[in-house]
Amino acid sequence: MLTKWGGDIKSGEITDRALYLNRRAFMVGAAALALVPDLAQAAPPAAGQPLAASRNKAFDIPDAVTKFQDATTYNNFYEFGVNKDDPSQLAGTLKPRPWKVQVDGLVQKPKTFDIDDVLKMAPLEERVYRLRCVEGWSMVIPWIGFPLSALIGRVEPTGSAKYVEFSTLLDPEQFPAQKKGFFNFGGLDWPYTEGLRLDEALHPLTLLTVGMYGQVLPNQNGAPIRVVVPWKYGFKSAKSIVRIRVTADEPKTAWNKAAPQEYGFYSNVNPKVDHPRWSQATERRIGEFRRRETLMFNGYEQVASLYTGMDLKKQY
Repeated sequence: MLTKWGGDIKSGEITDRALYLNRRAFMVGAAALALVPDLAQAAPPAAGQPLAASRNKAFDIPDAVTKFQDATTYNNFYEFGVNKDDPSQLAGTLKPRPWKVQVDGLVQKPKTFDIDDVLKMAPLEERVYRLRCVEGWSMVIPWIGFPLSALIGRVEPTGSAKYVEFSTLLDPEQFPAQKKGFFNFGGLDWPYTEGLRLDEALHPLTLLTVGMYGQVLPNQNGAPIRVVVPWKYGFKSAKSIVRIRVTADEPKTAWNKAAPQEYGFYSNVNPKVDHPRWSQATERRIGEFRRRETLMFNGYEQVASLYTGMDLKKQY
């Protein structure tokens, strides 16, 4: 059946491609977006193991912090499903211990780190970062971790290194959506991969993250280790990482492979570059109903020098 959409439908209300291609998600996605607080109340998160960290006030921002309950019950983690509440409901299958992270590629000292060794690698900091989703919603979260550069420095990239690739765990028993035939919502290849340019990975803002809200990372938020890149859209911040590979060539990333016309490699928050199906000029902070103006680089203008001379409309 063909349906004509009226001209009063806002582009930002169009269902995301991933949700559209999953029948169940298509039916409930819009309702879920409108009822975030209700979803959170229906599935309150359990308290996790405390994780001590010193607050780095240099990264404090004036924005109010998103409620823990909202940040842990409304998020994208496609290995658990396409609905925003799937991760919190299904993440019990993930076993974050034991866990190892392989760091290799164009490095002098490749090594596989145990997650407990990673926790001791550098002093843990709590940093309050904005996180902006390409779908048009955002959060403010107190993350716990240390600069990714501390880990990369341990393996000593070679002179030909230009990029860093991140790979999420591939294990259908722990990630039910990776099972063959579970659903096909847009052709994502498993394992999920993401990437940064080496200078982006080494920037002081790029956080190798092991906790949030004063506790270890919940499974649904990328346990036991993820990266957070606050000036880029949220899908660039790879979760449940098992491999970090340094390369000379631009990595083939999951969403860029699935829909290159919609998800560029850089994926910097840029309100002047619309997604093909909706505007990026405004966003809705979870916990609020009004929309706010989207800031260039998500408000982290200190990264602007990384892109000097680039056309950010073409290299999106």
